[in-house]
Order: sequence, then C-alpha cells, then structure tokens
Amino acid sequence: MIEIKHVSKWYGSFQVLTDCTTSIGAGEVVVVCGPSGSGKSTLIKTVNALEPFQQGEIIVNGISVGDPKTDLPKLRAKVGMVFQHFELFPHLSVLDNLTLAQTKVLGRGKDEAADRALKLLDRVGLKAHQSKYPGQLSGGQQQRVAIARALSMDPIAMLFDEPTSALDPEMVNEVLDVMVDLAKEGMTMMVVTHEMGFARKVADRVIFMDGGRIVEDTGKDEFFDPRGERSERARQFLSKILPH
Repeated sequence: MIEIKHVSKWYGSFQVLTDCTTSIGAGEVVVVCGPSGSGKSTLIKTVNALEPFQQGEIIVNGISVGDPKTDLPKLRAKVGMVFQHFELFPHLSVLDNLTLAQTKVLGRGKDEAADRALKLLDRVGLKAHQSKYPGQLSGGQQQRVAIARALSMDPIAMLFDEPTSALDPEMVNEVLDVMVDLAKEGMTMMVVTHEMGFARKVADRVIFMDGGRIVEDTGKDEFFDPRGERSERARQFLSKILPH
C-alpha cells in the first residue's frame, strides 16, 4: 500500500531524513517511534506530500507521490491524516466539519455526506455532539471528530502524527480505543506515537528512527523482546519510555 524507497530530505543545508526505506502492506499497522527530532513526523508527512522530499521515491497504492503530474489533492483525499492538534475548522459545527470535504472534494450530495458523517460520529461516540463547535468539546472529543472526519473520505490508509501527545492523560485512551478498533477492522495505518501500549496491542511492525534515519524496522514482538538484538540507541529509548 505504501512504499518508501531511499527517501532523503533537507531543510536548507540540514538533512532531516537520510535514505529512509520501508513499506507498509494493505491492512498493516506500523508504529513509528523515536526521540524528538528524529524525523518521524517529517517522514509520515512525506507520504501524502505535506512535506516535499528531494531524493528517493514514495508510492501510495501505485501512485508516485513525488511525480509532478500526480494530483496531490486527490491523493490526500484517499490517505487520511490525523494531526497532533486536531486541525478542525473552529467556525463550523462538528457535523459541518465532516461534510465539507465530502461535498467539495468527493462531490457527494449534502444528504449522503450528512448520513456518512452521522454514522461515523456514532462510531466514535459523538453523535450527540453533532451541532456543537470544536471549542465546546474536550481535546479527546476533538481528536475523535478529527478521526471521524478523515474516515468520512473513505481513505485507503490512515496516517497519525502523534495523535495523543496534545491530550490530557485521561483523554488519551478514548482516542486510542478508536484507533485500536480501526486496526482490528483492517485499516492500513502508519502511526507516529510514544504510546508503547498501543504499539504492543495492535502494531504489526515498529520502526525506530534516530537522527533522520530508520535504525530499526522489525516485528512488534522482536522490538519489545528484552533479549532481542536491539541497537544501543533503541535500547536506551525503550528503557526511558517503558514503565519499569
């Protein structure tokens, strides 16, 4: 579903990604982790061209992301993206946040878009809040709306960029529960997160990044196995982030 081949990226003279190669199969859940500044958020944003890259190739469902002829808005409509800070339209109701792109990008009629939106709001437990504005919701509720909005576009894959890092601790699980359900239903997912409990529960693979490079790309069980052959950097990272 997603192929990343020898991708490198620079900000001016600073190289933020170096020769990154990995692939994500249909229905696979891959967690990307690593210390701050390791390039993990940049990598996930190159997948739907929110960040351009200077070398390498990214192919999503057979479409080359870096090809100048590629219709990027059409591609982004099929690859859902959930950000750290919700990115909802504050002046629109919850329902309108979910129907706007359906009507403008997918060309759905208002009734069809609203029907799809209400089903998804019900799925994330927020149908009763359809008429509220984002500012009237908690952070966890806003993030669940953001996930429902991405799903309303019928994506072939979902990208999550630290979706719980801006939330109060007690709101984290309500968002992770929705993501766990998505994973169980077979959604292809690439998730940048520090939530190792989520990774242990649903990830098929874990990618560990450091210094703009993919240091490890391995199965979940191998990654968390204390007897496994860890890189020293990954071992340090896990020792700080996993509960003792």
